[in-house]
Amino acid sequence: MASAITSLLPQTPGLLPKWLLFTALISVGNSIQAYTTLKFTSRVYNPTSIDPPPTVPKHVTALSSRTFGTWTFLAAVIRLYAAYNITNGAIYQLAIWAYVCAFVHFTSEWMVFKTTRWGMPLAGPVFISTGTLIWMFTQWDAYVIA
Repeated sequence: MASAITSLLPQTPGLLPKWLLFTALISVGNSIQAYTTLKFTSRVYNPTSIDPPPTVPKHVTALSSRTFGTWTFLAAVIRLYAAYNITNGAIYQLAIWAYVCAFVHFTSEWMVFKTTRWGMPLAGPVFISTGTLIWMFTQWDAYVIA
């Protein structure tokens, strides 16, 4: 049983490919919830100090949630490809750009557009995107075959 599960993991040595797979799977879950409920999306895009918000914020609609879910699923696909093809420089760069887009999106919604506030629902995506970007930039030479 354990070897069957292990065989599904990326076979490239190191933790980064497994981390990319993990974040891809989490993103797929986030996409599903964005299509099925406004509950979690409204927690992230919540400019109030109340968590969870007492009502769904006006700017969180079913359409915006599904759009976010689609965007998140696309990022998941890129991360999945990177997890299993981490030695390919072009795919590695695409994964970096996917995390850059996530970082820019979440920080601009917080600092520029004010549709969210700092708290647990926002901290996760910001820390994951920032940490993964640092990890990927510092490990380029360990994974990418020139």
